[in-house]
Amino acid sequence: MRTNVALATIMSDASYEFTPCPVCGAVAATEVAGVDDIRAEVERLWAFQGRRLDGETPICRLIDRVVFSQGPPLRLVACDTCAHVYRNPWERREALERAYRNAQASSISFEHLYRAQRPAFAAQARRLLATAGASGRGLEVGSYVGAFLAAMQRTGWSFEGVDISRDAVAFAADHGLNVALGGIEDVHPGRPYDAVVVYNTFEQLYDPVAVLCSARRVLRAGGLLALRVPNGTFYRRWRARLRGPFAAFAVRILAHNNLLSFPYRQAFSQRSLSLLLDRAGFAPVRVVGDTLVPVADHWTTWLGAVEERGVKWLERLVQRGWRAPWVEVYARRRPDAAGDRRAALATAP
Repeated sequence: MRTNVALATIMSDASYEFTPCPVCGAVAATEVAGVDDIRAEVERLWAFQGRRLDGETPICRLIDRVVFSQGPPLRLVACDTCAHVYRNPWERREALERAYRNAQASSISFEHLYRAQRPAFAAQARRLLATAGASGRGLEVGSYVGAFLAAMQRTGWSFEGVDISRDAVAFAADHGLNVALGGIEDVHPGRPYDAVVVYNTFEQLYDPVAVLCSARRVLRAGGLLALRVPNGTFYRRWRARLRGPFAAFAVRILAHNNLLSFPYRQAFSQRSLSLLLDRAGFAPVRVVGDTLVPVADHWTTWLGAVEERGVKWLERLVQRGWRAPWVEVYARRRPDAAGDRRAALATAP
């Protein structure tokens, strides 16, 4: 009753709407977490990070640890058809875009994120090169502070980015990176790209189908699409252990991968992402399981930093592919006319 009353109160706000599954359109879904469950996760996350951060940690250093661009969900469900995990109700398109366009962070925070993310994105650059080839032209959607673009500068690729945050675009430009303000729908290249990547952004999008179809539009036939997304099946599996004998370990696993409190719009299962790619005219060619990029810095206690490295090392060792908390999927644009028809149907009203 308490959860229903809370949802009814919040739904009076025009910023939210109920939705069918954003991947397959099915209505039937199973609740994963309600209002009270999410509140408990948020409290656990604050307590977890509070024990691992210096007491004088400035607020700006809490970004992407306990403070995220999107607030915690009101309710999470999993689609009964494709196992996609998503917020329902979720923020309307206007509210979502407003949150990201108006998101502000200090230059110190951006600089910290830029430096912290570059080693992880250097590894992603190597994986992209191993799959896409030694040279080409590429586009990153949601380039944010530009850490991946900076990593690609040392390769034979020419990459540019696009992002809807004015502050992030300005920061990236100050670091000599080629980034434009807007979304992929605003991109009209003179000739098709060889690769399009969407890292740590795809799960926040209002309409992932439309974005994939735009990616198909700007890619050459056989061009590579690379997505990095949170694993919804992983979240459900470890969230179920928060109340059992493995609760303390489950908190660590989820928190070190920014999954505790679920600060995302959606998370994918192997079935839901495969279905989405097929609808948009892409054929998967490689799957890589991974963990969240490192977040420990000099504000993190030494024990907290050691714990993060240890947990993520163990995860990378035993949790491969779709058993990992984060998954990178590489797919080729199908050159056939059937792929074009599927992509057109996917965006049809």
